[in-house]
Amino acid sequence: MLTRPTIDRAVAAALEEDAPWGDLTSEYLIPEQATASAELVAREPGIFSGGEVFSAAFRLTDPRVDVQLRVQDGDAFAKGAVLAVVSGPARSVLTAERIGLNFVQRMSGIATLTARYVAEVEGTRARIADTRKTTPGLRAFERHAVVNGGGRNHRHSLSDAVMAKDNHLAILAATHSSVTAALLGAKERLPHTTHIEVEVDRLDQIEPVLAAGIGTIMLDNFSLDDLRTGVGLVAGRAVVEASGGVSLETVRAIAGTGVDVISVGALTHSARALDLGLDVRITAPED
Repeated sequence: MLTRPTIDRAVAAALEEDAPWGDLTSEYLIPEQATASAELVAREPGIFSGGEVFSAAFRLTDPRVDVQLRVQDGDAFAKGAVLAVVSGPARSVLTAERIGLNFVQRMSGIATLTARYVAEVEGTRARIADTRKTTPGLRAFERHAVVNGGGRNHRHSLSDAVMAKDNHLAILAATHSSVTAALLGAKERLPHTTHIEVEVDRLDQIEPVLAAGIGTIMLDNFSLDDLRTGVGLVAGRAVVEASGGVSLETVRAIAGTGVDVISVGALTHSARALDLGLDVRITAPED
């Protein structure tokens, strides 16, 4: 969840990085008493995300700056739309401008890309989910943007659920009598509320995993034919997730195989920042 303390910590760090000893340009070129008004304008259509983060950049720079959001997170907007209006001391508006834009452009880009994936699978049972392939330190922001685009969040961290991937299974195979026995042993020790997911990359791995009563099975880099076969083998005994080789060009066909979830790393690691601009007008102080 994207909370205010999480927002303030990340935005404060970004402001500190961008102006560690102040904004020299604004301090030496802009009169101290000058005021500014600005509009956050969409240069292209998209899905909005990061309104509170955008506002925090100005609030933490100078509480005298006022930000009025014209749209809410998750709202669609057209090219040319005014998304927010900013007003206050000109130096402070200019100092916070880039950090506010960096966050809202990145988050809106993720939300917009996610919405495209969600639209591609409309009418199927599949839901689009993100992965842990996020920018270090910004996972909560990027995950929030995925939800704004109509997607779902996968486990937030390694601490949230058990997810045995190929490397885990390789070690289990070398150290246990069987993968089934190892998974059953883990279930005995885990709290009953902990969800377990196992990734497989071959059809013959499915039954030993299902024999342990696993909640979700991930079919990784399966062909479309093997995905269909895998869904049939699972036969409703677990949630089926597809992963690997997912793009806007392939996601509809993957959804058509009957999987329940399609996880897409590209939502966060390959999203393009949306083109948003802050159009600023400075009012000089009167003599």
